[in-house]
Amino acid sequence: MRYGWRRLVIEMLPVALLLLWAGSAGAHTGGTTGFARLTVEGQTIRYSLTLDLETAAKAQNAPAGTTPVPLASGYDALAGLVSRHVTISADGSACVPLPDAVQPPPPGRSIVVIVIHYACPAPVRLLTMRDTLSAVFGRDHHTLASIEGPGRTELVLLDPDRTEAQITIADQPAGARTANPAGDGALGFFLLGIEHILEGFDHILFIVALVLGGGRIGTLLGIITAFTVGHSVTLACAVLGLVRPPAWLIEPLIAASIAYVACENIFLKRTPSRRWLVGLLFGLVHGFGFAGALLELEVPGESLFSSLLSFNLGVEAGQAIIIALLFPALLLLSRVEWRRQAVTAISALILVAAVGLLAEHTML
Repeated sequence: MRYGWRRLVIEMLPVALLLLWAGSAGAHTGGTTGFARLTVEGQTIRYSLTLDLETAAKAQNAPAGTTPVPLASGYDALAGLVSRHVTISADGSACVPLPDAVQPPPPGRSIVVIVIHYACPAPVRLLTMRDTLSAVFGRDHHTLASIEGPGRTELVLLDPDRTEAQITIADQPAGARTANPAGDGALGFFLLGIEHILEGFDHILFIVALVLGGGRIGTLLGIITAFTVGHSVTLACAVLGLVRPPAWLIEPLIAASIAYVACENIFLKRTPSRRWLVGLLFGLVHGFGFAGALLELEVPGESLFSSLLSFNLGVEAGQAIIIALLFPALLLLSRVEWRRQAVTAISALILVAAVGLLAEHTML
């Protein structure tokens, strides 16, 4: 058969999508993120960690070597667990954790806030923070931390491969920078943006459905550019606090956008010329979804613009990776006689996944 190997490649696409659905259904991202804020005042450090309820619940099934935390009677035990996995030292001397309390989920929000005060033997000048919470919440967990001291703020990203950050709080020579194994804030937000879209099952499905209809390179670039413009606008609006629709509204709309584009692919013989407009309008919705990774962290005003820009660039980089992986298959698909049947079959699987996401989000 002339296109035997090509047929095999393209016929594997629905199988891959089905496997992706089976492994990721119901999850917005494959990883979890904790948002930490450290405020240094003399010899005291106030540490607060924001977790969503799904992440906090993992403490009940902590792996070997850690102590499971039952949450049936409340969340207060979480503070002790976190204090055992977040260690802080000042100028080489360990600070003593004094677990304070866990703030229960406020109305309309599925998060908990763990507050711990660390008492240090002397005023903090060189702060070293070690975070091994991935041992409790899984290898895909990372912490985005804002460390605030007199006259400066540092943003760091901690994960299983970068568990330690070291920040100079006071008496820093002009022009000097403290070596930070966790990477600087801009890099941390950039990496977070990449992870957010590559682990975002719903966003990947939407991009696949959006470009599955094919077209010339210029057409595909126009569609993706419109989607980029849309989600960049609402991402900025949400992070800057201009507009923040609730998650219970945005998540079903994202699922509905996937279903709509999949239906266009199934029932329309050709990709509509207005597909770029579809990308733009639904990009506005997806931007609010992207913003979810940043809204829980109170990014300081002086770092807000650079953090937002770095995160958005990371999202675009992740999006470019997805398109680069899809393009060879789209090129092959455009050359086979049974292209229409393949597009319909793949879109049908995407539609099934979207309806499942929609049902789950509307039942929450």
